[in-house]
Amino acid sequence: MLLAIRSLIQTRGQASLSDLALHFRVSPEAMQGMVEHWVAKGQVRRQSCGSCSGGCGGCPSARAADIYLWTGPDPRSGS
Repeated sequence: MLLAIRSLIQTRGQASLSDLALHFRVSPEAMQGMVEHWVAKGQVRRQSCGSCSGGCGGCPSARAADIYLWTGPDPRSGS
């Protein structure tokens, strides 16, 4: 599942924790642990809800609103 998570974030460029949890049908807490694997490897960066402009209308759960951004190599470059 870790490779599927990486692939989804890589393809989309970014994904929220809640979107990832829904996509893979797991709890946000379980998904956070899995996606943090890629954060630790430096391929994904977490942007917390507190760093956004507030345009979302408020977060029902601050952690579920975190956005994970792809920072690894460009998949089109073959690296």
